[in-house]
Amino acid sequence: MIARFLLLASVASASFITPGAFAQDAAQPVGDDTAQNVRGEVIVVTARRRQETAQEVPLAISVVKGDSIEATGNFNIVKLQQLAPTLQVYTTNPRNTSVNIRGLGVPFGLTSDGFEQGVGIYVDDVYNSRVAAATFDFLDVSQVEVLRGPQGTLYGKNTTAGAINITTNQPTFDFEGRAELTVGNLNLKQAKAAVSGPLSETVAARIAIAATSRRGTLYNVTSQRWINEQDNLGIRGQLLFRPNEDFSITLSGDYSKQDPECCGTTFVRVGRTQRPLNRQYDALAAAQNYVVPSRNPYDRLTDLDSNLNAGNKIGGVSAKVKWDVGPGTLTSVTAWRFWDWKPENDRDFTGLSIVSKSQNPSQQDQYSQEFRYNYESQDVDFVVGLFGFKQRIDTQGTEQQGSAAAKWSLTPSTDPNNAANKPATLAGLTASNTQWLKADSAALFGQLSWKVTDALTIQPGARINYDKKSGFYQRVVTNAQGQTISCTATPAPGTIAGTTQQCGVYQPQISAPSDSAWNFTYDFNVNYKVARDILAYATYAKSFKTLGINQNGLPLNADNTVNYDASTVKPEAVNHYEIGLKTQFWDRRATFNLTAFRTDIKNFQATVNGGQFGTVRGYLANAEKVRSQGIEADFKIVASDRFTAYANGAYTDAKYKKFTNAPCPPELSGGTLQPSGQAADYSQPGVPGALSPRQCDISGQNLPGVSKWAFSYGAEYNIPVTLLAKDGQAYLGVDGNYRSRWNNNASPSIYTEVKGYALTNLRAGFRGEGFDIFGWVRNVFDVNYIENLQVAPGNTGLIAGQVGDPQTWGGTIKVSF
Repeated sequence: MIARFLLLASVASASFITPGAFAQDAAQPVGDDTAQNVRGEVIVVTARRRQETAQEVPLAISVVKGDSIEATGNFNIVKLQQLAPTLQVYTTNPRNTSVNIRGLGVPFGLTSDGFEQGVGIYVDDVYNSRVAAATFDFLDVSQVEVLRGPQGTLYGKNTTAGAINITTNQPTFDFEGRAELTVGNLNLKQAKAAVSGPLSETVAARIAIAATSRRGTLYNVTSQRWINEQDNLGIRGQLLFRPNEDFSITLSGDYSKQDPECCGTTFVRVGRTQRPLNRQYDALAAAQNYVVPSRNPYDRLTDLDSNLNAGNKIGGVSAKVKWDVGPGTLTSVTAWRFWDWKPENDRDFTGLSIVSKSQNPSQQDQYSQEFRYNYESQDVDFVVGLFGFKQRIDTQGTEQQGSAAAKWSLTPSTDPNNAANKPATLAGLTASNTQWLKADSAALFGQLSWKVTDALTIQPGARINYDKKSGFYQRVVTNAQGQTISCTATPAPGTIAGTTQQCGVYQPQISAPSDSAWNFTYDFNVNYKVARDILAYATYAKSFKTLGINQNGLPLNADNTVNYDASTVKPEAVNHYEIGLKTQFWDRRATFNLTAFRTDIKNFQATVNGGQFGTVRGYLANAEKVRSQGIEADFKIVASDRFTAYANGAYTDAKYKKFTNAPCPPELSGGTLQPSGQAADYSQPGVPGALSPRQCDISGQNLPGVSKWAFSYGAEYNIPVTLLAKDGQAYLGVDGNYRSRWNNNASPSIYTEVKGYALTNLRAGFRGEGFDIFGWVRNVFDVNYIENLQVAPGNTGLIAGQVGDPQTWGGTIKVSF
């Protein structure tokens, strides 16, 4: 690790990560020290729950200003990773979204409501407990701070990997407004507007609205429609009451609606598994005379035959009270948020009616209350606080077998009376799931900054946290006639005995997991101001991710009985080490920051998949040990009023140090299980008819979803011009990003390797006082790339996926007053 650090530090000019990409509008100077140099750029952040400059904060932080987000077209968290390469965001739909930092955060794969995310997402100090609830378009955003590394002391148990702190523009007592209109190919239309001003001498208000629509990028030959479209609407209103300089109340409300026909997949490839050859994808498709529209995913064709929907409603209200009390400030943040999710999916990824219906609508309510007291003095600063959280999620799921299910899922025979040759064997078989989750959490936290000397600061922090989770899951299985079936030797009253084939696909199940835990988090930071603009720091953090429960149903044992031992999942235990250097030079027109880190996790919460239609889609299990380490470097330069540039880079080495009972990848699955008690044999991957290991030891393999190398860059040049009697600047901007290859399966597979890719974007325009007009091209070179891959259930070898956006272009007009 030391050797890598020294090597990369020596070539840091080629591997940079920005602390403030294109932060064009410098914030007001903070303190006399920053005010001494008017040429230097000052970026104010609230990463430590108080206002300070980004270069003063002794942690790795990327800051992206609102103007940069708009100029580069990164209008939500999914797109934000193009500006912050240590951030990884993967999504198959809003609910199944993974937000990771340095390869850690959310277990990669299908989402379960029973676990916590490891990257906390905050909007104006309000915690969004589900990643899906943060997939909204950025609306009237002032800036986004990406805090890298554990933030458990101030941000809570859900931040073992980091936090995303989003700040919106606040109400003003000076009247102002802005509007933006964008049109482009793929029938893109986007409109944004915001207005703010006083209602009286003590009350100000702000309202913002945004709407986005765009044609889909994947053509469904079955429905003859473009799918994976965008159809988003958002509105936010804020009311500020400030009777004096010492007291203020901000009331906020927001609502966001997404209603696209989404999220479909296309055929990507077929890989050999250990199923008998006549039970693998090519043979199964031939048996039903099925031909996929194209085997080239970049033809952007699919033939999915089930309804698709990604209806997503998000919103809430909050009240933030700030009161200067004595030498400090008391802050109270009270919030209620909801999330209403109405999905429909094609579960088999084909145009055949294998799974004819798959939907898991859910509704979430969450309540949170935080009290903080901030104190600042010449020698000591501290923050102390209390946090309470209450959440309930209800889900109603339905999955139904179609007319092609029997021939696809059951072993065929030449006997016409064989079950596989009778569509009615499985057609109409329906699993109806009812589930709920209750989660309660409370915490006491504090962080102290002791300024030992003018240069040396010691910063300890601690948090004690209590969590309680309880859940309920019930699956009722009915046949095509609507009769409830039972899979026990003696059918329960009111049920009939299910057939062997029916019980092999869906089994009734009921579980009610519940657990609670106390956890103690602490960190210790030492930072030293080597010179006026050079800060060195070192951090150790002991963090955790709280316990999890398997909320979407439990896996089955080898004898098809329910494995109740998998009901709960142990908390993660995190040890984190980090050293960093923050510098500014050339009259603060250049910023260079360097960070090296290592994170060790015991009982890592990983998502694993049963691989069959009849088991749960995904469930949690503990991997014994995981390690993530790497180096990040940040560079930005404001060479003059005419030229600004940045370059970003991160090297991330994230591995399973020990995971001995992981699910096997597709190439080692599908065959008869190897004898129990014998050492697993991995010597016949992809050999039809070979025996399959009962589980696989994937120790030493890379974590899914993580690129070892990630870079991004950008530059803008302008010249003063006069156009149509308007003085302004003509400008040309470029930005781009690169990610090296990564694997898209929880257990890395040779079939789910995603190739690295580089994207380049251009923009050119004219701006002056109160206006900005520019044209843009994204993915200039029309690069073909994969955003994610999915292994189809049943171990047939089918790999489906979602391809990235093709070249897009358009124009934007912005006005402000």
